[in-house]
Amino acid sequence: MPAIDNVKEHMEVIGADGAHVGTVDRVEGKRIKLTKKDSGEGSHKGHHHFIDGSLIAEVEGDKVRLSANGDVAVTMEQER
Repeated sequence: MPAIDNVKEHMEVIGADGAHVGTVDRVEGKRIKLTKKDSGEGSHKGHHHFIDGSLIAEVEGDKVRLSANGDVAVTMEQER
C-alpha cells in the first residue's frame, strides 16, 4: 500500500467514477481521515470519516483516486 505514503492533507478524494468522496484531513495509520465538512448529513454530520488505504488506486497531483466508485466508497467509510 505505498500510495498512502503520498497522501497529503487537503487532497481531494474521488471515487473510480470521478465522484467527490471527501477531502483529506490527515492520514492516520493505514487510513485516510476525511475533514468534518465532508461528513454528510443527519447522524453523520459533524463526525470524521475514515477510508481504508487499501481502497487507494493512485495518487495523482492533488487527488486521491479510489478503486471503488464514490457511492460504494462512502458505504465503506469508518466513522469515529
